[in-house]
Amino acid sequence: MTPPRRLLDEASARLAATGVPSPRYDAEALLCHVLGVSRGELARLDDVPEAAARRFAELVARRADRVPLQHLTGRAPFRYLELQVGPGVFIPRPETEVVAGWAIDALREMVSGGGRVESHESVAARPSPVAVDLCTGSGAIAASIAYEVPQAQVYAVELDPDAHAWAQRNLAGTGVTLVLGDVATALGELDGTVDLVVANPPYIPLDAYDGVEPEVRDHDPALALWSGEDGLDAIRMVEKAARRLLRPGGFVVVEHADQQGESAPAVFAGWWSCVRDHVDLAGRPRFVTARHP
Repeated sequence: MTPPRRLLDEASARLAATGVPSPRYDAEALLCHVLGVSRGELARLDDVPEAAARRFAELVARRADRVPLQHLTGRAPFRYLELQVGPGVFIPRPETEVVAGWAIDALREMVSGGGRVESHESVAARPSPVAVDLCTGSGAIAASIAYEVPQAQVYAVELDPDAHAWAQRNLAGTGVTLVLGDVATALGELDGTVDLVVANPPYIPLDAYDGVEPEVRDHDPALALWSGEDGLDAIRMVEKAARRLLRPGGFVVVEHADQQGESAPAVFAGWWSCVRDHVDLAGRPRFVTARHP
C-alpha cells in the first residue's frame, strides 16, 4: 500500500519535467480513473493498493510521452456531458463549449420567440428549430444541443469514418440524426430549411505544424486539424454549406483559431448580414456568427 499523496507528488514531478501543461491535475485525474473514485473521494484515501499503483505508474508514463489524458481515461467532459473519446477522433476542448453555448442560446430564443439573439431583431417562435452540426467529430456540439434544447431537431455530419464511429457512440439515444458524408453535399434534403448551422472545422494552417502541441499534432486526426495554407479552407466550405442549408434569417456559428479574429469573419463578408466575431472565456477571438440575409 502506498499513500496517494506520495504517488501524486512523484507523478506530478515527472509530468512537469516532460512539459505536460497541467501535471498535478492530470496526475489526479489518472489516479481517480484507476481507482474509480471522484476527486473528493481521492482526498479522503489513506492508501493505494499496489496493483492500482502499478497501473497508475503505467498511465503516468504514457502521459509523460504526451499521450492525451482523454485517451488514457477514455472520457472528455463537455458542458453538461461526458463524451467517449479515443484514437481517431478530435478531443473536444473547453473553448468550443462557448461556441456551443451561443448556438444553444440562439436556438432557445427561437423556441421562445424572444428577441435577444445578437442580431437585435425579433425572432419568430419555432417550436422545433432545426440545427445542423457540421464537422461533428465526437458529436460534442450536437449532443449538447440535443440535451439542452430538447425541442430542436438536430443533425450532425462527419466525413472521417473513425470519427463517425465515435460520434455514433456519443449520439446514441439522443435523437440526433448522424450522417457520414461531406460538408459540401450532405443533407441536401434540408436545403433552405435549417435554422442554425454550427461547426468546429479544422483551422490550423499547414505551416504551423511545429508550433502545435504533441498531444494534438501526434494524436488528433489530421483531417480535424489542417486546413490549407491559411487555415481557412474548411471554414470556406462551411460558409458555402451554410448558404444552401439555412433559411432566410437563419444563423451560422463557426469556431476559428485565435489568430483568425479578422480573417475568419472576412470569409462571411459581403453576402451575409450581422457578421460578428466573439471571444472565448480567456478573451481570445474564438468564433464568428452571421445571419442568412
